[in-house]
Amino acid sequence: MKFINNHIMNFFLILLLSVLSFLNLKIFAQVPTKPIMVKVEGGTFSMGSNQCEDEKPIHKVTIESFCIGKYEITVKEYKTFCNATNRQMPSWEPIGGWIDTHPMANLTFDDAVVFCKWLSDLTKVEYRLPTEAEWEYAARGGNISKGYLYSGSDNVDEVAVYGHNSGGQTHKVGSKKPNELGLYDMSGNVWEWCYDIYSATYYSESPNFNPKGPSIGNYHVLRGGAWGMNAWDCRVTSRYESGPDYRNRNRGFRIVSNNK
Repeated sequence: MKFINNHIMNFFLILLLSVLSFLNLKIFAQVPTKPIMVKVEGGTFSMGSNQCEDEKPIHKVTIESFCIGKYEITVKEYKTFCNATNRQMPSWEPIGGWIDTHPMANLTFDDAVVFCKWLSDLTKVEYRLPTEAEWEYAARGGNISKGYLYSGSDNVDEVAVYGHNSGGQTHKVGSKKPNELGLYDMSGNVWEWCYDIYSATYYSESPNFNPKGPSIGNYHVLRGGAWGMNAWDCRVTSRYESGPDYRNRNRGFRIVSNNK
């Protein structure tokens, strides 16, 4: 009888440990590794260019300090979010399926905003999308900018995964050279959503301190070019726009935090 009781107790003990282990694994799977952030010291820079109408006029902008993701949000990071929130991954998959170390793609503006809110709630650190001015300032290299055409070089192949060298797909984040601040893929790999509403004429009326875009409009800004685009789109001043619920296989994002 004593042997049977011990056997039953051991069975329930093993069962309890198995349940606890499963719960711990499930909880652990829902807790992401915090994205690596880079401090961007505030400063004043000349935003825009004379190369395209919606990049005019060149105007002075002052930006406060902020932190920005060293890399674009990866497939692995977005998968963790989907698993934790019972959210479906986008239906389209790249060649070879979703690769954890590649930037997450085929995302809408709304997807990116929801991810930022989830990560903020979970980590108690406020994450968001960059403003267009923050994005360009960081892509240029902040207050240590060397004035490159692309983010980190005048040679697009050194810093960008784009139509000429991508082989028709995204590449591992950080596979090209970083810019002056140590940020990767701000030219190429995937277009990056910014928080601003897009206006082709906004630069003519933009405030000079921490501009945040127009107050009304139907489209949001995308920056940086992508794996299927040409070199022109990968310039640090290049602007593109899209509806917030429009999904495309070349769109992703990186995050920003005001924590200094």
